[in-house]
Amino acid sequence: MNINSQIELACQRIQADPKLQNGYHAVGFSQGGLFFRGLAQRCPEPRIKNLVSVGGPQQGVYGLPKCLGENHIICDYVRRLLNYGAYIGWIQRLLVQAQYWHDPLAEQEFAENSLFLADINNQGSVKNQSYRENLEKLDNLVLVKFLKDTVVDPKGSEWFSWFNSSSTTSMIPLQQTPLYQEDWLGLKALDKAGKLKLMSVDGDHLQLDQKSLDNIIQSYLQD
Repeated sequence: MNINSQIELACQRIQADPKLQNGYHAVGFSQGGLFFRGLAQRCPEPRIKNLVSVGGPQQGVYGLPKCLGENHIICDYVRRLLNYGAYIGWIQRLLVQAQYWHDPLAEQEFAENSLFLADINNQGSVKNQSYRENLEKLDNLVLVKFLKDTVVDPKGSEWFSWFNSSSTTSMIPLQQTPLYQEDWLGLKALDKAGKLKLMSVDGDHLQLDQKSLDNIIQSYLQD
């Protein structure tokens, strides 16, 4: 089932659950953090109060698990093979991973052919204003990045960081991306309101230590 269908199904089930009608907190692990953000933008009722993305590739991926290093010859070769077919329609529809594959050297193709990520990141020329409005309804958006992540590549994607416009070896922080500066999603507004929380964990993918877990629970998962 592709991501769009998963989000539509999740929305239907959440809206039908009487226990969630007054809102709820959401925690998504790895790609689940990305999917939950899509849910927040497309399914605003009932409202997500605090959304915690634990190692979620918010800007997508341009690498393979356990195959890090933008200058690595083998990794780059496999990247190019995947990228060759990642934006072909039937592959987009069939492979979930292709729906958040993000080639920084093919942004136009990405914007035109990505069935999921380009849409929820408002990367197209026509912006969906409801996505920004719905995300701004969050009490907090918490983005957890793992400093030694060997699964999400680049790991900066977990904080919406991305490559600059002409390189796959140099990255810029969220605040310098067009997504933030032009506020496609409301992240700048959330940040200015103190509702965008960037949290780092000194570990590999999803290796959440007890102190960090307790902090998330106590700070964002209790009414």
